[in-house]
Amino acid sequence: MQLDISNNSLPVYKALANPMRLKIIQILSHEKLNVRTIAEQLGISTTITLKHLQALSDAGIIAFERNGHNKISTLKVDNISVRFPERIYPSFEIHESNIPVGHYTDFSIEPSCGLAGQNDYIGKVDNPAYFMDPQRINAGMVWFSQGFVEYQSPNFLAKNEHLEMLDLSVELGSEFPFSNNVWPSDITFYINDIEIGTWTSPGDFSDTRGKYTPDWVPDNVNQYGIQKILRITDHGTYLDGQPFTSISLADIDTSMQTFKIRFAIKTDSQNKGGITLFGKGFGNYDQDINLKLFYS
Repeated sequence: MQLDISNNSLPVYKALANPMRLKIIQILSHEKLNVRTIAEQLGISTTITLKHLQALSDAGIIAFERNGHNKISTLKVDNISVRFPERIYPSFEIHESNIPVGHYTDFSIEPSCGLAGQNDYIGKVDNPAYFMDPQRINAGMVWFSQGFVEYQSPNFLAKNEHLEMLDLSVELGSEFPFSNNVWPSDITFYINDIEIGTWTSPGDFSDTRGKYTPDWVPDNVNQYGIQKILRITDHGTYLDGQPFTSISLADIDTSMQTFKIRFAIKTDSQNKGGITLFGKGFGNYDQDINLKLFYS
């Protein structure tokens, strides 16, 4: 589950701001239980327990199932992350490009794999040949278990413009047939053939539906990813505002006509859990792959 700093996320924050509800989450992390059993473990009445369970259900953290006359509670969420607003930076001029996830210019992938558009899958799932289908440009979600996809963005920098900072923003996660909320994957970023660094995605999420994922997409497949913001500066690279690697702007050839952006699962990765890329109309962020060139 991914939250932001808005009123939409308040039910989750409120649900978690209670020691008894935290205890319920700990209990349900081991097994599904009925209300009476949870109440006994907490040492409180079933009436109060039901109120706590309802708050957790309203927040999307747990779900209820029926087993005869018993109301069974089950934990829905394995991970919760919070996205804070971007920090304010010096007022540079910006060249900005938005690249749809289906507009890749090179790829080498292995199943499980596929493409999805606003109304249906594009081509046949788990058949890499369809990654060259002309309809791929309409994809809003792309996934594969091994290999890479590469995109190109125009380099609009003029000769008298000095690149001060480069931002790459993308929503992505792991890839597991259907989904697996705990499925780590080492995803490596490249820009202009330079390896920037590797981030480990914690899973391939379907615990809740993506905010923008079309209704036709089944509940039990990839619903959303985690938005990652890669920032390259003169003194190193940052991921979501935290130090990431020592790669700096000086390491990247900015004289090329395009910026090449690659997402890959390296053959020697410890966690080869695949990649799912979410574009506009899918996931929790209504955006394509976004590249910003800050210049003076």
